[in-house]
Amino acid sequence: MALLFLLALCLSGCGAFSELPSEGGPRTLSIATWNIQALFDGEDNGWEYDEYLGSAGWSPEKYRARITSLVRAAGEMTDRGPDVLALEEVENASVLEDLAREAGAGYLYTFFANNPGSSLGLGLLSRYPLTGLRAHSVASTAGITPRPVLEAGLEIQGQPLIILVCHWKSKLGDEAATELLRRSSARALVRRLREIEAEAPGTPVVILGDLNENHDEFYRGGAVLSALLPDDPGAAEMAGPDQEDFLVLSRQKPPVPRYFAEGTVALYSPWGEELQQGSYAYQSAWETIDHVLLSGGFFDKRGWEFSACEVLHREPFTRASGYPDAYNPATGGGLSDHLPLLLTINLAGE
Repeated sequence: MALLFLLALCLSGCGAFSELPSEGGPRTLSIATWNIQALFDGEDNGWEYDEYLGSAGWSPEKYRARITSLVRAAGEMTDRGPDVLALEEVENASVLEDLAREAGAGYLYTFFANNPGSSLGLGLLSRYPLTGLRAHSVASTAGITPRPVLEAGLEIQGQPLIILVCHWKSKLGDEAATELLRRSSARALVRRLREIEAEAPGTPVVILGDLNENHDEFYRGGAVLSALLPDDPGAAEMAGPDQEDFLVLSRQKPPVPRYFAEGTVALYSPWGEELQQGSYAYQSAWETIDHVLLSGGFFDKRGWEFSACEVLHREPFTRASGYPDAYNPATGGGLSDHLPLLLTINLAGE
């Protein structure tokens, strides 16, 4: 059974780079999620992957050049860069602050979280104040998940929303063991979503990040039941009465479970609707492992409402081949082996 722990966290203001857009806050908000592929700083501190050690040619100069190229690319996600940027695979809080300083686009607020002993963590950059900051570390019978769930709130124009940033266990290793860890992460999210609904009913919640699982994983014939399940009768039957280990993905707006038991937590997934093709390519085959999952609060015609979602399948994020422009630490070329996802939300009535 998964347990939820609070983790030590880091919050920092990064100085004023520009004025906040529009007095009183915006009526449209852009939120991006991007796995930026092992963003290590220029120092050897014992956590790095081998190719990011000084002995392998990694250096402060390569790090600074990478910060510059990532910030330049993020600025091209929208006409001035996203209002909120969730990042996976960031080494530490200092790296996050370097990104904010380089951006010079009003990212006044940063938040970083990681589990002790893990090489890479999660981060948020925001133009607007972040509230309710916490990190949830997840334990299961298979061990501690390598990364926590980062949680932050926003309240703009008096309308709140909550962001949960995740990076689930990869599929490297034994399939059954790694799936247990992903299901533990899903269970922790289900528990937190129920708590939020009990504390503040109808609050819009968005789950962002690399879940290392396709939206249609259930149909791909894995040996074990996946942590992401479609809202269909076959998945509901296989999940059985204990459905707390799964995030149920719906194509309905709002996401209301049709085949799972009443009260099951269902989330809207844009994959197969607004999102097509994929955000990551494994052996030249597209996968949909990066996610934007939305609670029903984004579809109730009150407060923040879902507007659009897209995979940024274009330059500078892709190569000429159309696949992600993966970073090469040896040459310093490329950006990331994942494509960003961009969510746009509006205040109701816009």
